[in-house]
Amino acid sequence: MLKLLITAITLVSCAAQNNNTTMTTEVSNPVAVTKKSIYDFKVPALDGSTIDFASFKGKKILIVNTASKCGYTPQYEGLEELYKKYQDKLVIVGFPANNFGEQEPGTNTEIQEFCKKNYGVSFPMAAKVSVKGDDMAPVYKWLTSKAENGVLDAEIKWNFNKFLLDENGKLLNYFESKVAPMSEELTSKL
Repeated sequence: MLKLLITAITLVSCAAQNNNTTMTTEVSNPVAVTKKSIYDFKVPALDGSTIDFASFKGKKILIVNTASKCGYTPQYEGLEELYKKYQDKLVIVGFPANNFGEQEPGTNTEIQEFCKKNYGVSFPMAAKVSVKGDDMAPVYKWLTSKAENGVLDAEIKWNFNKFLLDENGKLLNYFESKVAPMSEELTSKL
């Protein structure tokens, strides 16, 4: 049996040399693979600046996909109230998205004006992204995949889904649209 194995290896090796190809074996060590952290993400903001998640170390982070023409749009008011009340230990980042019912058709400038004028939004707002499908933003791929975030899988089902991360950037909870920003369900985690 051993002679047969050695003969097979020799034949494969000789064939590779005759074809001027190189045989390599790659061994991956899954323990050595480092998961990307929320702190590795930098995203464009509505105002043209950059939102660097690393600057939020030491605070909880609430990430919300938003829309201006949705039944849940009034949650902007609750999000602003939550941000004002807990801004010493919490940052909220809104991600406008047009994935559901075309309820965020505006440009970044239009979205920014709408948020300021109607809800006085002062928390960071990212530039418009996709939170679902083939063109999903990388930060949302990380948020929705346990293989990437190490905690849970989640499906964005509508506007105003919320992800809460702890002070070390670890994903804590996922809340669906119906969970209001100032609800006990959410505030008890702060």
